[in-house]
Amino acid sequence: MSKIKMPKSAPSLDMTPMVDLGFLLVTFFILTAKFRPNEPVIVDVPAATSELLLPEKVMQITVDDKGRVFFDLAGKEIRREMLSRMVQRHPELKLTEDEARKFALLGMCGMPLNNLSQYLGSDEKTRAALDAQTPGIPTDSINGELGDWIQSGYEAFMADAEKHGLEPKDIKGDKALRYAIKADGTTDYEKVEQVIDVFRDKNIFQFNMVTSLESGSK
Repeated sequence: MSKIKMPKSAPSLDMTPMVDLGFLLVTFFILTAKFRPNEPVIVDVPAATSELLLPEKVMQITVDDKGRVFFDLAGKEIRREMLSRMVQRHPELKLTEDEARKFALLGMCGMPLNNLSQYLGSDEKTRAALDAQTPGIPTDSINGELGDWIQSGYEAFMADAEKHGLEPKDIKGDKALRYAIKADGTTDYEKVEQVIDVFRDKNIFQFNMVTSLESGSK
C-alpha cells in the first residue's frame, strides 16, 4: 500500500493580535505618561557617595550658581492649597482661577510675589525669558517670602494628609513631608546658609542636601 504524502508548507503565525497588543500598550503609556515641566534653571550639584534617594513627598529649595532661590513642592492639589494660603497671607496677591490652575501644574518656581501673576499669565516662551531675569524668591527677613512659601507648603501638606484620613500623629516616617536643598556646586555658601536660616526660623532642623553620585574614588 502506498503511503499518503502530506503537502509540505511553511508554518504560519497570525501576528494580528500581537500588533493590536503593541498598539494598545503604546496608547496606554501615552495616555498615562506625566510630562515633567520645564525647569527654569539647571543646577550642577556637587558629587557625594551617598545613594539615598529623595521620597516623592518632598519640598525642595533650589539655589542656582547666581544665588537665586527657587521653590518646588510635589502634588498638584497640595500646590493649589498652598497657593490659596499664600493669598491669605498676602492679600495683595491677585490671581485668576486660570493662573491658580497653571501654578498647580507648574514645577519649580523662583518668581517674587509681585511678578507671580504676570508670570502665570504668560505663555511658555515668555515664562522662560522671565525665569532668566528673575532675582529669585526673596530670603531676607524684611520680605520673608521664602519663609511664607515653606510655612504655607507645610500647612497645605498637612491639610491634604488629614483630608485623606490621616491624623497628625500618624503623619511621620515615609508619610511625613521631607525637605531638601539643591544648590549648585559653585554657589556662594552664604546664599545656601540664608536658606538654612529660613528653615531654622520655621523650626525645621532636618533636611537633605541634594548631590550627584560620585563615579569613582579619587
